[in-house]
Amino acid sequence: MLLTPGQTNEDIFIILAGTVTVHLGAEGSRGKGIVIPIGQCIGEFSAIDGMPASALVRAEDDAVVLRIPQQVFWTHMVLLPGVARNMMISLVERTRLTNQLTLAAQREALELSQLRKELDLARDLQLNMLPPQGCLFAEHPDIEIATLMEPATTVAGDFFDAFFVERNKLFVCIGDVSGHGLGAALFMARTVGLLRILANTETSPDAVLRRLNESLTEGNEASLFVTMFCGYLDVTSGLFTYSNGGHCPPLLMQHREIHPIPMPKGLLVGVYPGRTYQNLTLQLEPGDLLMVYTDGVTEAENIQGEPFGMQGCQRLLGEAGQAPLNGLINELRHRLRGFTNSNHLEDDCTLLLLRRRLEPGVREGR
Repeated sequence: MLLTPGQTNEDIFIILAGTVTVHLGAEGSRGKGIVIPIGQCIGEFSAIDGMPASALVRAEDDAVVLRIPQQVFWTHMVLLPGVARNMMISLVERTRLTNQLTLAAQREALELSQLRKELDLARDLQLNMLPPQGCLFAEHPDIEIATLMEPATTVAGDFFDAFFVERNKLFVCIGDVSGHGLGAALFMARTVGLLRILANTETSPDAVLRRLNESLTEGNEASLFVTMFCGYLDVTSGLFTYSNGGHCPPLLMQHREIHPIPMPKGLLVGVYPGRTYQNLTLQLEPGDLLMVYTDGVTEAENIQGEPFGMQGCQRLLGEAGQAPLNGLINELRHRLRGFTNSNHLEDDCTLLLLRRRLEPGVREGR
């Protein structure tokens, strides 16, 4: 190190051999820096105005540097022919380069600010594509639904949806697009748009996944894919018909027991054309609770690298009973943050809770 920011300097250094660089700004020790050509000097700014050094100057390899005390330079050397002129040329070149770097930094800052605005807009548009988070269909007499989606970045690759295709027929789905950021968010938007059309035109979830897979594989040079779980619920009878595209198994709380539901075979969606999917059925009784989630929930890790796991979700459900679903959602969010000891998630976390309402006059446990 020849100079550090804030250091008092009364010398001028002339580079005779080796690589010496100048690093500007508070993050000066990082990056490549400005290389000072052999024969040019450094330290002249602080030697001229008497102010502390404003940059970090260091040798990147073995270097030979001539140190000239300020008094010697101004008393003797500056009088030599050409020295003052060469020094002025060096100062002008350094000033111009500094101005260029400053302008480039300002442009990058403006571009970053614009990018952040565009990402915020993309996040708002993405959230407006999906149902509002929290409780859905709160006034419906037969079901309770609550949702949560917390992206790891500004925009998410996860999604969920729930809507009625007929008066008593509810379509629900949850999905997780590979990767993060804008690419995953755009693929997610395409997936959600197709899903809403297919859910209203098909009659079974396996057909929805089959046609969705065919559509997403077209023009998918990036080989993005989505894991997805979806199904139709007859809210009157409680019969739930569902299909799976490589997604993690939902949890069912039924008669105080909590276990993963059987999962039909089905590959992830969007990569392999010509694939078929299967259906299974599940009878949901009044009071039964279905927890559908993405792997960002179960794979969230603590500082020891241990996952939250399906066991963490099962413990939460076991303590919930017939508690309101919005409270259950908030408790899961609280536990995840406490478990990871961080407000920053490594992966998108999405959750959909579906419960058939208890019949009027029927108490829990009867």
